[in-house]
Amino acid sequence: MTALHSLSHRVDCNACPIRHRAVCAKCETDELEQLNRIKFYKTFTAGQVIAIRGEQLDIVASIVAGTASLTRSINDGRVQMIGLLLPSDFIGRPGREAAPYDITAITDVTLCCFHKRPFERLLLEMPHVGERLLEMSLDELDAARDWMLLLGRKTARERIASLLALILKRANLPMDLQGEGCQIDLPITREMMANFLGLTIETVSRQLTGLAKEGIIQIEGKRGIHVPDLSALLAETGDDTDGGVDY
Repeated sequence: MTALHSLSHRVDCNACPIRHRAVCAKCETDELEQLNRIKFYKTFTAGQVIAIRGEQLDIVASIVAGTASLTRSINDGRVQMIGLLLPSDFIGRPGREAAPYDITAITDVTLCCFHKRPFERLLLEMPHVGERLLEMSLDELDAARDWMLLLGRKTARERIASLLALILKRANLPMDLQGEGCQIDLPITREMMANFLGLTIETVSRQLTGLAKEGIIQIEGKRGIHVPDLSALLAETGDDTDGGVDY
């Protein structure tokens, strides 16, 4: 793993922006103090490789800020993006030596890191961390199953709307269904959206334009998206509001 540098200052866990969503979400004060003593930060610039599939990964980490991609290469050289890592997502698996995917910073990324061996020991001493890690793993499994539905059954329009809804939710913005709406800058390009969703870039652009013409979204610049009414966007995802896909 190659990083630019460690952060020059330590952020107190209680002031961390992902404190209540990350692997430490259930920790008590004394447990946070233990984690605080062994954590360290690494930063990566957009485009920099964080981990390479098959290579030893000697840390585990939470994304504090930024977005990274999970990709796999096929024998003929094609690369498929199979996941997005957003703030609070966890990198690495206790007990697993090698990285299962290539991980690349899409934007500038900050990681809160732990060396793997001390972290594995802490799992035995701090049940709250293990419980939260299990919850996050199960949530990740549910999300993967939802994504199978998205790729296998949803229309291009529903795929685009679902991805926008996912990014909005993970941005941890106030989800005001009828108020002033939400504003985000998309962390990925339209080309990356196409790769991730199994579409062409032309289809992505056409569907975004269609959503904009109908007032579901407003496109502002290259990456800016304003959603004036989140409920209208959610209605375009094709999800069953009585228990269907829930990102």
